Amino acid sequence: MKIYNLFLLFGLGLIFFSCGNDPEDADTEFVLEIHENKKEFKLGEQLQAQVKGKKDSVIYYLGSQRLKKTVGAESLNYTFDKEKLGTWDLTAHIYNDGSFTERQTEISLFNATAPVTYTYEIINKFPHATDAYTQGLEFYNNELYESTGHYGSSSLRKVDLQTGEVLQKIDIPANFFAEGITILNGKLYQLTWKEDKGFIYDIASFEKTGEFSYGESEEGWGLTNDGSTIYKSDGTEKIWFLDPQTLSEEGYIQTVTDRTVATQLNELEWVEGKIYANTYQKDGVAIINPENGAIEGVINFSGLRDELGNTEDLDPLNDVLNGIAYNKQTKKLYVTGKDWDTLFEVVIKEN
Repeated sequence: MKIYNLFLLFGLGLIFFSCGNDPEDADTEFVLEIHENKKEFKLGEQLQAQVKGKKDSVIYYLGSQRLKKTVGAESLNYTFDKEKLGTWDLTAHIYNDGSFTERQTEISLFNATAPVTYTYEIINKFPHATDAYTQGLEFYNNELYESTGHYGSSSLRKVDLQTGEVLQKIDIPANFFAEGITILNGKLYQLTWKEDKGFIYDIASFEKTGEFSYGESEEGWGLTNDGSTIYKSDGTEKIWFLDPQTLSEEGYIQTVTDRTVATQLNELEWVEGKIYANTYQKDGVAIINPENGAIEGVINFSGLRDELGNTEDLDPLNDVLNGIAYNKQTKKLYVTGKDWDTLFEVVIKEN
């Protein structure tokens, strides 16, 4: 019995030692740590992070963007500069003795500076149809096009700027709520709201030549383009990049200030290298850097509604500012709203 107990105790001791000191277990217990557990950063600030545990190397990513590779016990010291802003996964790809492990945590990256604030000056006023629940507004070859919403009364229109007369129009089927438009290479693209479908038209005839479905974006809100890429808003903080040939979504930016992530961006317009975006039910238009999503400016259009002739007929919650059109040939900017009786030519001025 004594010999048996001795062997039993010896065996238990081996098991205890193995469970508490297995070097292989130690190698696989990786922990991704950020200095001071910081979760929010601004451009120009430094990210300090490391993976605890024995490893050969680590490659760090912000979203899909590779930041840096570290070797052995080396820590990550990375200064944010030209990254896309917003909330992203910080991912560590950990390599050790031929094995691969991944660790992940979420961080937010904001712009370094606050948006510049702008106001406006009215230069001209033009008639605007009061049955036009404006969802998209765009100039193409010096001619004005408009998309209007509501189930049962959505439309696509070509409009005379000076008189407000509808020169050309097609009605959208009643089961679709039309949204933003953009025009590229003779094709007009029109979104619908919740129907996960966009339409493609020949710009001259308004003949529908195709349709496209959305990818990961939640809804259809606004469209614009820079001549090679189409940009799409969906009511969230994201503006998606669409391939004009396939209409597939090929990534996105998140719209961010120096402190917050902005949502409910609606009608979009490309203006001299920036994206101008209405904020739904607000009097502000955001000026967005398309490279990283930084909201670099905000135009305060408060008071513009008071210049209308049909203010008393409007619903203050729904008949709001929406519709930005920039004429590239004349370098003039125009804004209007849903069912407003006036289209305004404006000049933007810094406060």
